[in-house]
Amino acid sequence: MTDLLGSALVVLGTLLIVLAAFGLLRMPDIYLRLSATSKSSSLGIACVLAGVALLMQDTGVTLRALIIVAFVVLTVPVASHILGRAAYRAGTKLWAGSVVDEMGESQHAHPGARSTGKDLRRSR
Repeated sequence: MTDLLGSALVVLGTLLIVLAAFGLLRMPDIYLRLSATSKSSSLGIACVLAGVALLMQDTGVTLRALIIVAFVVLTVPVASHILGRAAYRAGTKLWAGSVVDEMGESQHAHPGARSTGKDLRRSR
């Protein structure tokens, strides 16, 4: 039973990683590409490693897999956020179909203000 579940998790994780690759190729701008790749690749890596831990049935492998999953879950969202923010500050244009520019308003507001985002539908 654990072999079947482990194999299913490895296959599911692999499919999620392939989906992240398609998102990288198909999304129109860097912000959507970052969103697609960071979410699905993180979950894909977690599924693959959970499947490997189930298949190997070794405490050392399971511990290493858990440490790697924790590291990926903690670092990938932060890295994606930093890359997206750097792209925005460098002047990378949003996709023409983007509806809200949350960073646009927040950079012009005072430090304690909470931005609701600039509605791009009215500004075009």
